[in-house]
Amino acid sequence: MREQGFNVTQSREPTDGIYGSKLRESATAGRLSAEEELDLFHKDRREHVERLISPALKAGNIVVLDRYYFSTMAYQGIRGFDPQEIRRTNEEFAPRPDLLLLLELSLDTAMARIGVRDGQGNQFERRESLQLCREIFHSVKDDFVHIIDADQSVEQAQKAIISTVHPALASLRARKAQ
Repeated sequence: MREQGFNVTQSREPTDGIYGSKLRESATAGRLSAEEELDLFHKDRREHVERLISPALKAGNIVVLDRYYFSTMAYQGIRGFDPQEIRRTNEEFAPRPDLLLLLELSLDTAMARIGVRDGQGNQFERRESLQLCREIFHSVKDDFVHIIDADQSVEQAQKAIISTVHPALASLRARKAQ
């Protein structure tokens, strides 16, 4: 995108901010309660939107995120929260994306890539949890959602991503030219 002259802001969630750091720490130091975790995700995202995402969008940048509120829907959904309520809450303050790329993997491939053996691993590395997350991700039915086959080689997946993103960039460029 930068090679095509677009200004791009890249980020990830959870962030490295105060709330995101607590979430990242809990992944290794011990899980927080489901309620605490969801609260931190919302606080982290609200701060992320206010400090980085909204200003970047107002400046005309393309914002590329590794994870967003759809991941919260999936991963907190498997902890018992209503994914649609999580979405509604987030869309009160977080901008909806123009494009959401879901990298689709078979469960066997996901388990192999994670390196889990004999079902050992954290809650998010278990087959049942991954299946539930997958179902929640697939429940998102919007025109901005594009599923990319990530079981294929990295090069093939990259080509699929580019062929999905390119028309969106062309449309954006056309809108800016008007």
